Amino acid sequence: MTMSRRRMILSAGGAALALACAGGVWRVTRRPKTALAPWTLDPTPPADVRLDAFRHAILAPNPHNRQPWLIRLVGTDAAIIRCDLDRRLPQTDPFDRQITIGFGTFLETARIAAAQRGVRMDITPFPEGEPAPRLDQRPVAALRFVPDASLIPDPLFAAITRRHTNREVYDAGRPVSARIAAHISDGDFTVDPRRIAAIRPITVGAITTETRTPRTHGETVRLIRAGHAAVDANPDGIALTGPMMEALSVAGQLDPASLADPTGTSFQTAIEMLRETYGSIPALIWITTPGNSRLDQLDAGRRYVRAHLRATALGMAMHPMSQALQEYPEIAPAFAAIHRQLGARANERVQMLARIGYAPAATPAPRWPLDTHFAP
Repeated sequence: MTMSRRRMILSAGGAALALACAGGVWRVTRRPKTALAPWTLDPTPPADVRLDAFRHAILAPNPHNRQPWLIRLVGTDAAIIRCDLDRRLPQTDPFDRQITIGFGTFLETARIAAAQRGVRMDITPFPEGEPAPRLDQRPVAALRFVPDASLIPDPLFAAITRRHTNREVYDAGRPVSARIAAHISDGDFTVDPRRIAAIRPITVGAITTETRTPRTHGETVRLIRAGHAAVDANPDGIALTGPMMEALSVAGQLDPASLADPTGTSFQTAIEMLRETYGSIPALIWITTPGNSRLDQLDAGRRYVRAHLRATALGMAMHPMSQALQEYPEIAPAFAAIHRQLGARANERVQMLARIGYAPAATPAPRWPLDTHFAP
């Protein structure tokens, strides 16, 4: 535990003690309720297989937990998927590449869930053309659900409701074997300490750049939900919950202004904790595509969620560290450096980079209910 983390815990502890004396302990020990409800699925699935597929799909990982998926049911066996354009990330994701990857995770999770019911989900990506330079109102995908007796259920289905992004410091005393990393990644990986040592300054530098750039950090700060009440009210974005965060929030030490102020203690502590987290790398996996088309991005999302589900099935932690892969000007040096380090050639594009390892269990990220994703 570093001094920065000790300071934050002591600060939270002092706030909690003061609240206890004032009879406010119940506020710092409460957890979100409605925001986590989508993770507990009714064991009796809906008769409409599309609803069953989508109640699983909304649990898929996505950038900044924006959950931009809009669904329109068509007839009795089809659906159209569009992007909620208000849920994009124009500062850190100016071309909607990461948002598109999040649609890839959504579609693959839905496909796995449909297959569990013996139904094939046929996907027509971008049926009205690939939008560029950003996503627009055109569909991301048209889906048709077709009963198929030949389908074999995907063994990754069981991991969908247990998969959680883990942002803890990973256990440096438990190395990840090359065999496990290869199984999880199904592609590119490294467990070599020397190679990781060369990559670590890039990942740490990239998150530092994003945090020290006011417009990109401001985008993140606006999406922070501090405390159970804020998370239940807006179950998206970045949730800060648990007794420590509740105490800081109730004590007024965890508000957007303090987190955005580069001269303040909260900001400096956040930088130190991010650097500790992003430097905690037992092993790395990454996903490279031949180019950077929308189809490449969807495929990267498909591959990423499958890797994360494989990690979950093995009891492993996983956390994307893709700040160096972003496209805003300030990150350009890290972008070039990470592509060199990861061996991307010619027009190849590294779409996702993630650390894997062992860590304390992660809590689920909040989710909007399925019915909020339906569009006329």
